[in-house]
Amino acid sequence: MRFVNVGFNNMINAERVVAIINSDSAPAKRLVQDARDSGRAIDCTSGRKTRCIIVMDSDHVVLSAIQNETISSRIRGDADSLQEGGA
Repeated sequence: MRFVNVGFNNMINAERVVAIINSDSAPAKRLVQDARDSGRAIDCTSGRKTRCIIVMDSDHVVLSAIQNETISSRIRGDADSLQEGGA
């Protein structure tokens, strides 16, 4: 099991990530609203703007204040992203 920081010392299991999507589109906003309505949304933004949405294989939706490029590079294990960049 490998955990990845999604901001503010909140960690997710990198092996269970299905998709990382941008939060600006209307379908992404509908996905978040449906997840909130059904209790599947996990808000890791600490009150900041949601910049990316992480869909897990358990059908949970994780909201992060970090850009999707940063999260994906952390999951890939890039050396530059292992430093405490972002939030």
